[in-house]
Amino acid sequence: MDRNFQLAKNNILLKGEINIAEQTLYEKAGGGESIEKVVDYFYEELVLKDPTVNQFFEHTDMVKQKRHQSKFISYALGGPNQYSGNSMAKAHQGMNLQPEHFDVIARHLHDALAHFGVSERDIDEALTRVAALRDDILYK
Repeated sequence: MDRNFQLAKNNILLKGEINIAEQTLYEKAGGGESIEKVVDYFYEELVLKDPTVNQFFEHTDMVKQKRHQSKFISYALGGPNQYSGNSMAKAHQGMNLQPEHFDVIARHLHDALAHFGVSERDIDEALTRVAALRDDILYK
């Protein structure tokens, strides 16, 4: 095989590998439309059916909530920063969320992402980012 061709081939393969590695979680999850589907499933099939946490959403405009959550999760996964809602502390003020509530929501997010084929490795990375917000959400 021609040495120049082999070098070019290796360079293309290397660039392809770099592009895959540089892909954000947002892109790996399929982008905005996919995130909206994950969020819809997250609420409709998991959160709102779970008596541990569904009471927190009894008087919530779920259309607005899903829109905010889609933007927030998109940003948290490395997508565009379109989230313009309250800070996490302010958004959860007066709710007195406890660790078990946070853990249930995190588990539901895991399950929603898994339902749509996101890898465990990528889910772990996403949940690590969400876990960084724990102190801003609990006991408010």
